[in-house]
Amino acid sequence: MRDTRESRLLLVLLVAIAFALITVDIRGGEESPVDGARRAAATVFGPVENSVASAVDPIGNAIAAVRDSGERHSRIAQLERENAALKARLGSDDRNRARVRELDGLLKKAGAGQYGIKAAEVIAIGAAQGFSWTVTIDAGSTDGIQRDMTVINGDGLVGRVTTVGPSTATVLLANDPDFTVGTRMEKTDELGFATGQGDRPLSVQLLNGKAKVKPGDRLVTFGSQANKPFVPGVPVGEVVRVDPSGGDLTRTVFVRPYAVFSKLDIVGVVVQSPRTDPRDTVLPPRPTPEPTVTVTVTPSPTGTGAPSGAPSGAPSGAATGRPEEE
Repeated sequence: MRDTRESRLLLVLLVAIAFALITVDIRGGEESPVDGARRAAATVFGPVENSVASAVDPIGNAIAAVRDSGERHSRIAQLERENAALKARLGSDDRNRARVRELDGLLKKAGAGQYGIKAAEVIAIGAAQGFSWTVTIDAGSTDGIQRDMTVINGDGLVGRVTTVGPSTATVLLANDPDFTVGTRMEKTDELGFATGQGDRPLSVQLLNGKAKVKPGDRLVTFGSQANKPFVPGVPVGEVVRVDPSGGDLTRTVFVRPYAVFSKLDIVGVVVQSPRTDPRDTVLPPRPTPEPTVTVTVTPSPTGTGAPSGAPSGAPSGAATGRPEEE
């Protein structure tokens, strides 16, 4: 339509008529004269509106679902991140608690043996230094570490220091085939020499070929001259097998070491020897066996009278658990 004066007047007229109809409809209320026209329009255009709504609503719902799905995925991803962080924290807390227990065991062991120690952490393992079974610790000459010092942990003997740097040191483990330490049997004081065998039990040559030894017997370090490389009284391990083919001069036993060399973490280097030999005092206490309950059954007399201690008037068959014979 061309924008002419007549068209503008027509537009103004239509707007005025619309306002007039709205005013009449509002004032008329339920008896509005245009109510019939409104119902007719609803009858004509209602199905069209429903069809349009039915076609549009799934699209709107899908858009809302996609929007909500994105929000849910974001929330799930956030929860997963929080869960992973919580697990890492719990794992770290468990790790810290385990290390606290290791350090506590080490300090108790050092206190029992009166060993002055320098605590250190295992930071590397391997054969880089030319040995088969070695570890590197984060303590060196600046910490007072010297060659041929005894290394222990909360379980017992770990090894001895072989090389020392300013801030690190190399420890030869007790299970290395080149490792040898003098040992002494608990209580019997039988002497011997323990040699490492890798992941197998230590081999101990007892100097007395007729020594009485059995599985479960325990050994400690005998000690070296001037306490280097070994201080006395450090728990070594427990006998697991006795070689039956021993000769008259020596006897071989196999010992499971107390230290677990594949799980070393916190260790202590003995920088000060004990004033006196602790002998067997550093060994862990043996577990107390549980008491055995013994039940003694006393056979009842075969007579017809009631047995001693039976209630008065009780039939004789009740004492033996057999029915009374008639």
